[in-house]
Amino acid sequence: MSSHHAQEIQLQTTRGVPELESGDGNDSKDGQKSPTRRTAKGSVRWWILVAADMLMLLCGGTVATLLSRLYYNSGGNSKWMSTLTQSGGAPLLLIPLLLAPPPPPTPTSGSGEEERRQPAPAASKLAAIYVGIGILIGFDNLMYAYALQYLPVSTFSLVAATQLAFNAVTSWLINAQRFTALIANSVVVLTFAAALLGVGSSSDGTSSSSSSDAPRGKYAAGFVLTLAASATFALILSLLELAFDKVVRARTLRWVLTVQMHTNLVASAVSVLGMLASGEWRTIPAEMAAFKDGRIRYVLTLVGTAASWQAALAGQVRLIARVSSLFANAAGAVQLPLVPVFAVLLFGDKMTGIKAVAMLMAVWGFLSYVYQHYLDGRRAAAAKAAGAGGAQFKCCDVCAQRTADAASHA
Repeated sequence: MSSHHAQEIQLQTTRGVPELESGDGNDSKDGQKSPTRRTAKGSVRWWILVAADMLMLLCGGTVATLLSRLYYNSGGNSKWMSTLTQSGGAPLLLIPLLLAPPPPPTPTSGSGEEERRQPAPAASKLAAIYVGIGILIGFDNLMYAYALQYLPVSTFSLVAATQLAFNAVTSWLINAQRFTALIANSVVVLTFAAALLGVGSSSDGTSSSSSSDAPRGKYAAGFVLTLAASATFALILSLLELAFDKVVRARTLRWVLTVQMHTNLVASAVSVLGMLASGEWRTIPAEMAAFKDGRIRYVLTLVGTAASWQAALAGQVRLIARVSSLFANAAGAVQLPLVPVFAVLLFGDKMTGIKAVAMLMAVWGFLSYVYQHYLDGRRAAAAKAAGAGGAQFKCCDVCAQRTADAASHA
């Protein structure tokens, strides 16, 4: 059978480049950083913004995965083309960048002297971030693509589910992530929910792929590549959070779109080089001609997939900026069991008990994480009301510093 289901699983576990919070944190005319408008963690406005980012991530990721499924069902079979669509929509970000409000000419009052005098990020540091993280994203996509050639889809899904556990480790080492029982429960439950999808793909007869024809010695290589890709994805998310905290130091829409666009352009260049090196580019004209309903639908499907991935990545990056990389990864994990539900409605897939249980486990695991942040917000508000100013309050994760800043500048 075709390997379209294997490619679908790859797209469900794909990675992205994160985004930041809207506000007024761009550079001012004198080259200094104008202040970022801060929203206190746990406030009603904060939860509304987080919910909007989650909706963008889940809707964008689900639509992109379903369009990718449509691509394979309609006759597409280029693994490099599907990989390119994950980052190739970066030029589309120019539209919201042009529509984004410009930074204010002068800093607003009451934002703190240190924040008003914060220098703009060095161009050399930004270039290193764009190139370094972009190359990591490109090679991460490459490792996932080749791993799918050597592993059955069920095995691939089980191993790829470790990305959330890897992200927990990288967040602790790089981003000073603090863990509580609720967050640990969320990570474990979401990991098991993703792993259940791998079990379900073999039980409902959808695990067949081209990997069954792979040489016997390639199985170990596929296992190692999948583990390496999962760890690399976790590292990318943590590095993006670190870059925004230590280098960019602004959580604005303009900065998020800028970082997302440049890193994805570099990742796209890696995918294009891979397509050229593999010789797959020679098969594209024939694939387009044989595509169901013609060339126009072929182009529209790819463009829609690329645009949907960028929308999903925008929501993911904004969650990294507002909360943490681990929270953003946990929110993305909720998408995994949602896609099979829509596939039942749109493509006639079977709805098994395992898929239903995986969906319920994903919702349970993520709500556990959300409840932890709800508790953090209440404690921060109580500390502020008691005159502590939030400076002594410690949340469960790296968001503690952002909460303290919001309280001190309120």
